[in-house]
Amino acid sequence: MLRQREASSQEQFFANARQVQGALRAEDPDFALILESLPSLSGSRSILRTSENTWVSLSLAPSDLPNLLIDEVKNASTGRQMRYRLEGESQLAVGLRLRPSQISTLTDVAYFEITPLSEIESTLESLGLILILGAITTVLIGASAGLWASGRVLSPLTDISTVAQALAKGQFAARVETIDDPDLMPIIRSFNDMAATMEQRIAKDARFASDVSHELRSPLMTLRASIEVMQSRRIELSERASQALDLLADDVNRFEKLVQDLLDLARSNSGSIPSDLVNMTELVEATVAMFEKQPPISILDGANNALVIGDKRRLAQVFDNLLRNAEKYANGATLIEITQSEGRVHISVEDAGPGVSPSERELIFQAFTRGNAAKNRGTGGGAGLGLALVDEHTRRHGGSAKVGNRRDGKRGARFTIDLPMVGRR
Repeated sequence: MLRQREASSQEQFFANARQVQGALRAEDPDFALILESLPSLSGSRSILRTSENTWVSLSLAPSDLPNLLIDEVKNASTGRQMRYRLEGESQLAVGLRLRPSQISTLTDVAYFEITPLSEIESTLESLGLILILGAITTVLIGASAGLWASGRVLSPLTDISTVAQALAKGQFAARVETIDDPDLMPIIRSFNDMAATMEQRIAKDARFASDVSHELRSPLMTLRASIEVMQSRRIELSERASQALDLLADDVNRFEKLVQDLLDLARSNSGSIPSDLVNMTELVEATVAMFEKQPPISILDGANNALVIGDKRRLAQVFDNLLRNAEKYANGATLIEITQSEGRVHISVEDAGPGVSPSERELIFQAFTRGNAAKNRGTGGGAGLGLALVDEHTRRHGGSAKVGNRRDGKRGARFTIDLPMVGRR
């Protein structure tokens, strides 16, 4: 209906515009008489602009036209149209810039017509009301039947979804309760078998990593003791031997850190999370106090003394690793920001380093993955487990870790930890 009305209005408009264009060939046309002689379609009204501030119309004022349409017609060589509301009623306005003849003294002529759409709008409102009533009736009937059917079918699937979310958060002992539905029982049994197999596999991998790490600690202690003995007699060594001793000591330090990180990962994968109340403000301040270069801490949005349920030692390790990562690859953190929204506390660590490219922002939290910044620096001081521990500990606490650009647009990275908040002290 609307397209038909627009098409008929445009057809009548261009026919009238051609008549007005023809009248411009006269030296001094009577525009009021011309507009009065034009045919009207469904109550349409005409107005003619003969100069910047001169308008001719039998029933319209320039203020009845939208300014945007006037500007578009002034700068366009083809017709323009616009739907708008005038005094609460829907209108269709069409405009066209005309070309006066050479003998005419006019230089800026534009012709406009306004056609009311209130009749169509009223019809559409009636149709809409009928459709709404019909839709409501249909929805009520369908919803009643759907709720009855979906209650029987979707309830077990909801349980499966809940258990899957628990498994994703590290609660590997979660299982779906069995039901007496012959159609869904095979799915539930297969899901529980998959969860049990995954739990056994993760426990086995964690136990293997823990055993290997424990076995490596004894030879590492022997190596450490031997290096200390050699360093105590460093004066007896040649310069080349001293350099070799320094390289050996650095590698042993790195090896010890690697073994400790592997042990932490193994414990995180296999052990449960303690349910202690942790004050995140105090935890962050205590962690920052252990560093020589201490960045400022900004607390916004009522996040002061936000409480989180979890393991204080593991959460402290999360921020210690983030600060050490910034210290190693970005000359230290520049800002720590604590905010809260929708029941979660967000703690961000910003630095002024080279940043993390978008292609590395997911990979950087994987074990034994090091970003280009670490490779380019050539420090050799890390094995790529620090950020993996950050992601693992945060995920086990029901949160997430991500990295992006600094909010102020300057060069650097912004690591953000998101954790569920249980209140404030």
